[in-house]
Amino acid sequence: MSKCSIGSVCNVINGFAFKSDKYISKGFRVIRITNVQKGFIEDKLPKFYSLDEYDSLSKYHLFEQDLLISLTGNVGRVALLTKEFLPAALNQRVACLRVKDETVLDKNYLFTFLNSNIFENSCLESAQGVAQKNMSTEWLKEYEILLPPIAEQKRIADELDKISGLISKRKTQIEKLDLLIKSKFTEMFGDPVTNPMGWSKTILSEYIVFLTSGSRGWAKYFSKSGDMFLTIKNVKNSRISISNIQYVNAPKNKEAERTKVKAHDLLISITADLGRTGVVCEKIAEHGAYINQHLSLIRLDRKRINPKYLACYLETAAGKRQFNSKNQSAVKAGLNFDALKTLIIIVPPLEMQNNYIAYLEKVETTKEQMNQGLEKLQTLYKAQMQKYFE
Repeated sequence: MSKCSIGSVCNVINGFAFKSDKYISKGFRVIRITNVQKGFIEDKLPKFYSLDEYDSLSKYHLFEQDLLISLTGNVGRVALLTKEFLPAALNQRVACLRVKDETVLDKNYLFTFLNSNIFENSCLESAQGVAQKNMSTEWLKEYEILLPPIAEQKRIADELDKISGLISKRKTQIEKLDLLIKSKFTEMFGDPVTNPMGWSKTILSEYIVFLTSGSRGWAKYFSKSGDMFLTIKNVKNSRISISNIQYVNAPKNKEAERTKVKAHDLLISITADLGRTGVVCEKIAEHGAYINQHLSLIRLDRKRINPKYLACYLETAAGKRQFNSKNQSAVKAGLNFDALKTLIIIVPPLEMQNNYIAYLEKVETTKEQMNQGLEKLQTLYKAQMQKYFE
């Protein structure tokens, strides 16, 4: 299969240094690096220039279906310009790729390749600059791409576009399930901030059986297998993820025993990103797991409160507001035990809590099946990318 340089099949256009003090509220749009995301243009903090200057800047005019690529910072992000953003002109630090002859190079084929990890990694490797990465248009012009016959390009682009469409559809379905879970919480318990149903309010300490936090010095126990070692990255949205989990050969001492989790323990992040929650499932507890110093472990009276319900409540705006207000430092985020104990919570009847969690777990089962399907599609997409472009 033949190769060609991007510069031989595309005009590569550099942007213009528009002056920020001349931006106005209406006119032609200036497409800046902040607008160029991977695969799409984001209408983020739109900037406009006077239409009186538009004709004099014809060299930098943009057209529908132009390919735009970031040259600074997050280099190698490529977006397709759509009609809704016109009229528009190109700002500095962004390059425009415009196909010279579409009987030689299919625009969708090029767009698909430029959005691959293969190309993005090449951009990152080529970028210069210590404080901020910069990619030159000269390098971009010389970069070589595979160039099969035009019919094959179209077939490849169509195939990958269909898989990409299925991936997007599956992601949307998963997002809708997350919204469904949140709306069900409000339907059953009302707005957790205003508490329109008048549920009793109390402090968390009334339901705590055991409270502790993780300890330092675990690095020397890290291993390729053994017990799980849970950190902030594993705890989010009332769930515990064991993807990319760290393992430890835990010591046989009281400190380790204190920080070993049990089924139904509630974990809360107490430094950095405050208030991330997760509840330990039986599978994790049976395997064996410990927490680091950035997590607290709360064991609750489950005859009075469901740990999963509490985790979901703390993930709402009512919980997040309290975590932010109890933050001990403006420099480095942190919560102590008193801050956790004095969290105000609403406590509906236990039967209602259990019914909500039963509903949540049913939806989560469906979501897990969708995630498995999503992973298969993403694996297929990656394999086809490698097949056609490496």
